[in-house]
Amino acid sequence: MPKTSATAARKGGVKVSAPVQARGLEVGSGFSARAFRHDDFGGLMDPLIMVDDYTMTEPTFGAHPHAGIAAVSLLFEDSEGDFYNHDSLGNHLVLGAGDLYWLNAGRGAMHDESPQPGAARIRGLQIFVKLPAKLAAMAPSSNYIPAASIPVITAHGVRVRVVAGESHGKRGFVNTPVPVTMLDGYLDGGAMFAHWLNDGQSAWFYTVEGEITVSLHEEVHRLQAGQALSVRVEKAGDLQVSGVRRSHFALLSADPHDETFVHQGPFALASEEEIAQAQRDADDGLMGVVEYKPVTNA
Repeated sequence: MPKTSATAARKGGVKVSAPVQARGLEVGSGFSARAFRHDDFGGLMDPLIMVDDYTMTEPTFGAHPHAGIAAVSLLFEDSEGDFYNHDSLGNHLVLGAGDLYWLNAGRGAMHDESPQPGAARIRGLQIFVKLPAKLAAMAPSSNYIPAASIPVITAHGVRVRVVAGESHGKRGFVNTPVPVTMLDGYLDGGAMFAHWLNDGQSAWFYTVEGEITVSLHEEVHRLQAGQALSVRVEKAGDLQVSGVRRSHFALLSADPHDETFVHQGPFALASEEEIAQAQRDADDGLMGVVEYKPVTNA
């Protein structure tokens, strides 16, 4: 089981979790993941609720509801084949390597993503971002961001895609309800990269492959593949990462909400009663339906 404790404030006004080893998750014969949940990080993952680093080769989940969250799909560049995305907002898309799909579910939406059977091996991150309570009843909305439009930071031994938010003057997709910076990067051994965190921000860092050293103010941690940590800073500063060897990482940063909530499956709302109501709404068709039509961007 992963470590779940987080340290108290440390030098320089930084709170940092212990490095967390992903737990294994398998669903059926076509989905496996390294899984992380918010309670693994002692509250420091806020506003993130969960992140799965997954591989998917077969349709697995079917149409399912979301409410109170943004459900975010970031495909890694080594994904192979087509990933079909259908939802109750009327989207019928095919996602490919490096693409981003961001669904602000709000008060409720139905969603299904599945690889082309027998012809795809999808690799990426499935991320749940908590919407603040004041936005939990908002109408659902979505954005599709193709890989070709995602800006890239390049330097000696460094290649970082600015998938969302901003870093080093590069601006990716900006999600208005809950702005999150999302970086998908590669470092050669000995290469270094820094991302600025503002006062009060939180950040979640994950080593996908390889081995990376992470430092912020006087905190230094080394993370192997499959490990993550979360930090929250009182004082702004650079989160610095350096590759011990050729490595792949993901970095997500945002302003925390500091709100209590209940998380059950695809829902994150203020109470169990609200979750029960959301499930009834989904069962009664009030979140719409997923119709399976030909994709429009193939």
